[in-house]
Amino acid sequence: MKRNNNKGFTLAELLIVVAIIAVLVAIAIPVFTAQLEKAREGVDAANIRAAYAEVMADAITGETGTTKEVVLKQESAGWEKISPEFPDNLNVGSYSPAKGDTVVLSYNGTTNKVDLAKKS
Repeated sequence: MKRNNNKGFTLAELLIVVAIIAVLVAIAIPVFTAQLEKAREGVDAANIRAAYAEVMADAITGETGTTKEVVLKQESAGWEKISPEFPDNLNVGSYSPAKGDTVVLSYNGTTNKVDLAKKS
């Protein structure tokens, strides 16, 4: 009597595993893309807060006319959604950010605010 001792997987089992992995990847890619965009928005907001701190430090020490530039990395508008985290005297106005924009932060002595505007 010959014993059939086949080890390994059948083609059907391998195809099912590949199909399951494909479905998981198809679900994971949009989630990863959304998280990557949130990270870009967070980096932009952090860079703007850092530039704000530099401009305010210069204003406090008496250096007038100081401006700081920040290049935005995000793919779509977004950091203005987290604007409550920005300081109260940061004047964003009606600016809506876009990828690759360069924003300029400057201290306005008459209003005692830091103005944020798109570089022209």
